[in-house]
Amino acid sequence: MKISLQHISKQFGAQAVLRDVSLDFKPGKLTALLGPSGCGKTTLLRIIAGLEQADHGKLLLNGIDSSDRQARQRQVGFVFQHYALFRHMTVFENIAFGLRVKKRRERPKEHALHLRVQQLLDLVQLSGYADRYPDQLSGGQRQRIALARALAVEPRILLLDEPFGALDAQVRKDLRIWLRQLQHELRVTTIFVTHDQEEALEVADEVVIMNQGVVEQKGSPEAVYDAPASPFVYRFLGGVNQLNGVLRQQRLEIGNHFLRVTRADLPEGAAATAFARPYELDLEAELTEQGGIPARIERVLGLGPRVRFELKTASADERVEVELSRARYAMLELEEGQTVWVTARQLHLFATP
Repeated sequence: MKISLQHISKQFGAQAVLRDVSLDFKPGKLTALLGPSGCGKTTLLRIIAGLEQADHGKLLLNGIDSSDRQARQRQVGFVFQHYALFRHMTVFENIAFGLRVKKRRERPKEHALHLRVQQLLDLVQLSGYADRYPDQLSGGQRQRIALARALAVEPRILLLDEPFGALDAQVRKDLRIWLRQLQHELRVTTIFVTHDQEEALEVADEVVIMNQGVVEQKGSPEAVYDAPASPFVYRFLGGVNQLNGVLRQQRLEIGNHFLRVTRADLPEGAAATAFARPYELDLEAELTEQGGIPARIERVLGLGPRVRFELKTASADERVEVELSRARYAMLELEEGQTVWVTARQLHLFATP
């Protein structure tokens, strides 16, 4: 099922939640809607499901305007963060619920219904849990049952609203891997809402990053992480250093010091904000012709094969994080309290507003 949103806007009172959003979701792919709380991602999901109505714009399903279709006509499966399972029903009856409430002519016979539920229990790897109640399951098992219930009606679209938000870190990680494998097997068009960057980048085929009701960037996980389209995307995806200066002769001048710039699409003399991931910076014990910013090592953290340095710049007292290999760390022989020079392997520049 191909989903197209055309100029979708939505307002609650005086607050504009969605502002002229246009998006296409590829059939059979898993797309993550990523953004901070209040950016509009859940409202967008509810409009696709038919649980909210857009103030302006169209929703096309396989090219057909479905803006006025009721939720049940859209063939959507919806999984919520807090499971929404019926506590008084067994696992079997929870999964079967969507099939039992179908119109009589669409409702499967009892034998076919039992077969369908058992197939879904096998699919979510809980085949021996049919007679249990939700309170007898772990959080991860409940979320799998919620997903099985959504799949029971054979939806053409699967919508997941922060489905792992209430689970602990290890269970979330296990379920992310499981969901990715399941979606690859089923090939149902899936939209996954989350504010967890790692979750989105690990699970999705495509990532849509939203902010204040608009789309900041859309692309593969690799594209949005390696080539953010705006300062917001850089900051939101985390683990980034931000440095302000002036661009002159392929150098970013920061006070009395400078960093080399390999590429800049800004005019000479422009005020620029440079972004760099910790692994895109380097350290030198002495100043070289490549330039650098003096900084004091506040803390050294050994993280497996990498070593993370927390520093403060000497001039502006700003915090900088640098990540080096163990081999590079051993070669430099650096210690906490030492003053070093921060250099850049790569900088990504944007015009300072």
